[in-house]
Amino acid sequence: MTRPRTRIQAKNSATILEAALEVFSANGFRGATLDQIAEVAGLSKPNLLYYFPSKEAIHAALLAGLLKTWLDPLRAMNPDGEPLAEIMGYVRRKLELSRDFPRESRLFANEILQGAPRILPAIEGELKALVEDRAQILTGWMDQGRIARLPPHHLIFSIWALTQHYADFDVQVRAVLGEGHDPFTEAEGFLETLFTRLLKP
Repeated sequence: MTRPRTRIQAKNSATILEAALEVFSANGFRGATLDQIAEVAGLSKPNLLYYFPSKEAIHAALLAGLLKTWLDPLRAMNPDGEPLAEIMGYVRRKLELSRDFPRESRLFANEILQGAPRILPAIEGELKALVEDRAQILTGWMDQGRIARLPPHHLIFSIWALTQHYADFDVQVRAVLGEGHDPFTEAEGFLETLFTRLLKP
C-alpha cells in the first residue's frame, strides 16, 4: 500500500513540475536537462531524483496533466445544447487555454513535432475517442440542418489551429501586431465572426 504524500512532498513535486514546464517549454525535451530543472526548482539534483527517477518521468507527468487540460474544453461540448453556442463556447475555451497556458501549449506542440514519442498512445486512444464522439455530435447537428455541412474532424482541427496558434506563435503575433493590441481579445471577435458565418445553415 502506497503511503499518502506529505504536504511538503506534494509541494516539492508541484515545484519540480512547474520548473520542468518552464525548462521543457523553452528547450524542448532533448534540450532540457535534470540539472536545469533542479536549478529552476531551487532543489539539488539528488533531491529532485527522490521525487522523479528521470527526466522522462517528469515529462510524462507533465504530459498526462496537460492532456486532461487540453481535452476538458471538448468534453464540455453539450450535445443537447444550441449547436452554434456550443461550438463557439469550445472556441472561446480553447482560446482562453492559449492565453492562460502558453507554456503548456508549446510543450504539447514540441512533443507533436517530435512525432509524439511519449504521448502517442494517449492521442490514438483517449484523444481520438473523444474527437470521434464529438464528430458524431457535429454530424448529427448537420443532419438536422442546424449548422452547415462540413467535414467534422476538420472543423475540430481548424479550431485547434486557429486558437493554439496564439500560444505557440505568441512572439510572432505580438511582433506583427505591435504595441497596443490584445491579440486574444481581437482574436475572439474575429473567430466568432468567422465560425458564425462558416456554420450558418
